[in-house]
Amino acid sequence: MAKRNIVITGGAGFIGSHVVRLFVNKYPEYNIINLDKLTYAGNLANLKDIEGKPNYKFVKMDICDFEAFYKLMQEEHIDGIIHLAAESHVDRSIKDPFTFDRTNVMGTLSLLQAAKLYWESLPEKYEGKRFYHISTDEVYGALTMNHPEGIKPPFTTTASSAEHHLAYGDDFFYEDTKYNPHSPYSAAKASSDHFVRAYHDTYGMPTIVTNCSNNYGPYHFPEKLIPLIIKNILEGKSLPVYGDGTNVRDWLYVEDHCKAIDAVIHHGRVGEVYNVGGHNEKQNIEIVKLTIRTIHQLMTEQPEYRQVLKKKEIGADGEISIDWINDSLITFVKDRLGHDQRYAIDPTKITNELGWTPETCFEVGIVKTIRWYLENQKWVEDITGGDYMKYYEQMYGSR
Repeated sequence: MAKRNIVITGGAGFIGSHVVRLFVNKYPEYNIINLDKLTYAGNLANLKDIEGKPNYKFVKMDICDFEAFYKLMQEEHIDGIIHLAAESHVDRSIKDPFTFDRTNVMGTLSLLQAAKLYWESLPEKYEGKRFYHISTDEVYGALTMNHPEGIKPPFTTTASSAEHHLAYGDDFFYEDTKYNPHSPYSAAKASSDHFVRAYHDTYGMPTIVTNCSNNYGPYHFPEKLIPLIIKNILEGKSLPVYGDGTNVRDWLYVEDHCKAIDAVIHHGRVGEVYNVGGHNEKQNIEIVKLTIRTIHQLMTEQPEYRQVLKKKEIGADGEISIDWINDSLITFVKDRLGHDQRYAIDPTKITNELGWTPETCFEVGIVKTIRWYLENQKWVEDITGGDYMKYYEQMYGSR
């Protein structure tokens, strides 16, 4: 396989670190450059296991810094960009939309223009180049939830929930679904998607866009639903659920998403859009209750996990009690502004064209995810306490 020089933006974040690890390990002949600003959710400790690999390099950079990125393109002879860097938490976008516009829109535009100028300066121009932009299903807006009781879905894969595989409506997001974003976050991502397509249509840049559903798995910053619920349970705190908890999301295990990214950058058609989903529609309240049950079950089967509980109640048997880990922890709170009711992706196109399907059954993935958090509480404490920045200075401060 030909040697490539690929930049992965946002490579210290949740999805990005999994992509970096996959590419560094799977393609030793590639030079993989992890470019990340290291904001609150970026953590180099995510990649301790590969930081010494000869084909891996970390660069601390803001994607809005056009001059710096253009220089990097020239120095490293970049021929591929996998763009994941983004502000991605909807709640934060409601409070601070300007930051989301700056990073998600202007940051993407900065990368596009730098890539355009560098690639067009080469004798081969765009030949062999790729600008791959990873986006979200939230740009499509919200689907109707005309079957709140749940119905049999029109498709099933290995990853589909074995116990509770339902669809909550008749329609799904397709690649040609019109954009209808409802939050500052999704509006910023929609704008960045349009810029990527415009650079293909106007300049002939070889771009590809994918829109993915909700990811879950290890290394997820604990402000998103699943890691937040895990963290609060372990700390004995209440579990906040927006509204009545019936909002539906399509859940995709992060490693399955990485395999889709691998397939798209190597075999996806230039100028195309692919939807990447997990065939797992779940109501938020269902996710919360399942997480409670799973933690209780794991701590019943393996009592040593109880040691990570911050709330330690001693039972009559002299052991740490877990009787309090139940649905009584759930607290319904005022719904978020503009909270979309239902997301659900139809990924038939990527399956038919590239042979990708999600592999991890939700009941398996959620157990793997919870086990990881139970066994990696030091990571949670460090990233939420800011200690991971000390790690950055120790490892990279003099470079």
